[in-house]
Amino acid sequence: MQKIKYRMSGEDLRPRRTRLEIPGWAGEPERRTDGSHEYAWHCVPFTEAAKYGVEVFYPYDNALHVTTRGGKLAMAGDFGPPPSLGRSWPPFRNFGESFYTYQILLDLKPEPGHAIKVETHPSFYTDTTGTAPIAVPALIREWWPMLYFIVFKAPPEGQTHIFRPGAPMAQFTMVPAECEVELVAMSEDEAAERELQSRRIYASRETLGADSQWLSTTDTVFDGTYRRMHGAARKLSEG
Repeated sequence: MQKIKYRMSGEDLRPRRTRLEIPGWAGEPERRTDGSHEYAWHCVPFTEAAKYGVEVFYPYDNALHVTTRGGKLAMAGDFGPPPSLGRSWPPFRNFGESFYTYQILLDLKPEPGHAIKVETHPSFYTDTTGTAPIAVPALIREWWPMLYFIVFKAPPEGQTHIFRPGAPMAQFTMVPAECEVELVAMSEDEAAERELQSRRIYASRETLGADSQWLSTTDTVFDGTYRRMHGAARKLSEG
């Protein structure tokens, strides 16, 4: 198993592998059955993507409100006194007109040949209030010994982002340091094979997902076709 090593200098950010909070930002613990509401955790591709990284949490006891008024950022929050001499304080500050930063002081050391990618926490995609912080993507190389700050996008005019005590605020993933990927069109044989697979799945969907189909409160039809094929593929790969 690959490892990300970490050290912190400052607040307890509680870094851990990202977990789905149920109940919480990933939804309520409602079964996949008629009359249930659909939630993010019902979706296997989203669930796998959400749990792919490492999350960190807002470490302060009081919430921070970041608002854009008249094109200017306003921050309202009580962080208390600086935790140490020489520490820049407060830990959040403007970064130009459209962004702001958090002095995170977190060192994440990836495996050789890899880098750490800063990402918006997946809870942003389930937020219905428009208050979730938006971390700006960044790629930090293995030789850089400390992530001194991360950048967040400022909210639109008149809106507010809220950092809540104990709530996740960003995610980090370990990725290959170099994106050695070439985009090429499939050959005719490959395209034909994939098309045949697609048609077979479509034709078999009523059978594959027959007893797993359900209708949500928004009249959206779901079934377990992908989920069951995903489980079968994992068992096959595990031998």
